[in-house]
Amino acid sequence: MVDLLNRERLMSIGVNRPDGWPQVTTVGYLNDGLNLYFVSGRDSQKLANVQADDRVSVSIHCDTELGGAVGVSMAARANEVTDAGEVERLNQLMFKRWPAVSVYCPATSSVVLIHVKPELICAIAASGGRSRTECFSLGNSAERGEQRSAKTGRKARLS
Repeated sequence: MVDLLNRERLMSIGVNRPDGWPQVTTVGYLNDGLNLYFVSGRDSQKLANVQADDRVSVSIHCDTELGGAVGVSMAARANEVTDAGEVERLNQLMFKRWPAVSVYCPATSSVVLIHVKPELICAIAASGGRSRTECFSLGNSAERGEQRSAKTGRKARLS
């Protein structure tokens, strides 16, 4: 899963709007392991939705050389990164991974850096018209009694 996250640069993120309708947008991201980060405008509807309800869904996929598709789907929590040291660390990670890209999160008040921390990750493989999913619970979401609607063939706790 981390290899796929390292290779890709775009994700679809679904947030909850105040009227109950989901909002899905595509954003560029940087990952640090399974943690994802993206930049949003401070006055964007996406940020307002995340601030009102930190639950998000993420989807990342790529086509394989063998004609199938693989992907990752996540149920996660999203929060603004406010620590300047963490922003600088992520900027350095971005420079290392993609030297041609300029500053990941400019130091202006018009943008925010958002951290997406997964609680449930599903690895998805599709080939020959069929798909197979393996889901993994992270952290303590299962211990808090949260119900997940995804059916899983195998569950494992990742640290």
